[in-house]
Amino acid sequence: MLHRIIKARHAQALGALLLGAVIAVGGSAGLAQAEALKPYKDRLFRYKKIHETLYGGDFLVVEYSKQRDLRDRDEVDERRVYGNYVSYKPKRSRGSGELQANGRTINYMGTGKWKGGAKAIVIYIHGQGGNRFQGMNDVSFGGNFNRIQNLMVRNGGAYLTVDIKNFGKSGTADVAALIQYQKQLSPGAKVVVACGSMGGIICWNLVKNGNYASLINGIMLLGSPKDPNFLNSSALRRNVPIYMGQGTLDRVYNWEDQANFYKQIKNRAPNYPIRFTLFDTGTHGTPIRMTDWRLVLNWMLG
Repeated sequence: MLHRIIKARHAQALGALLLGAVIAVGGSAGLAQAEALKPYKDRLFRYKKIHETLYGGDFLVVEYSKQRDLRDRDEVDERRVYGNYVSYKPKRSRGSGELQANGRTINYMGTGKWKGGAKAIVIYIHGQGGNRFQGMNDVSFGGNFNRIQNLMVRNGGAYLTVDIKNFGKSGTADVAALIQYQKQLSPGAKVVVACGSMGGIICWNLVKNGNYASLINGIMLLGSPKDPNFLNSSALRRNVPIYMGQGTLDRVYNWEDQANFYKQIKNRAPNYPIRFTLFDTGTHGTPIRMTDWRLVLNWMLG
């Protein structure tokens, strides 16, 4: 079935990995639900072609075209997107902050209602070698960071990025402290944490910790590693929604390992709210560039 859309070496692996997925229980993509975030440049950012829909719609195989989705989209490849993809409205409310917690200074940036009164909050965690400025870059990654900023600003939400100096226990505690602080400023807000690459370690840590997990309403793993310890943790019973995005040509984290982990979760807890988007021919950074923020967040927040 998938041989026609994925290179032969990938098709056989995916077919074996997801055998029976088309009729698997637990899909929810077709269910009507309220949209928390109104459309913003959907025509530009929506998936142009979905090759396969598995697990009742929870597992998508999306076409990634380097020509269309990178060269034709960027004025300067991987550095500056064409202007029609961005709006600088979020700059009006953008600023920097410092939070003293855990004996450390946590540096972060925010836009929208990050000083209070937000309806929803999205926090982006960078990967190794990154910083808080990555997720506030309007023109990199095909303008996708600008889109999430606009989605939050235009819908009464807040978007934050934070410097991570440690991807272990202390880094997780710092992110949790920032979430707790934001929840004080916006008590009614739902919180989603999006993690790029190695930052995914922190996302998994948040879900596995009962106190931290109670603060969040979803995690997004964008080209991130799996966490086998999740399978044997009480997190499976908490049902915090999880999104995983992966490219088939990711040389950092193998897509087959990630897809198999998704299947393990579904086998262990068939009704667990988890979705997976596989970008056919996408590389390590493709999920950051291509993930449809509005699609994922409306599922988590709705």
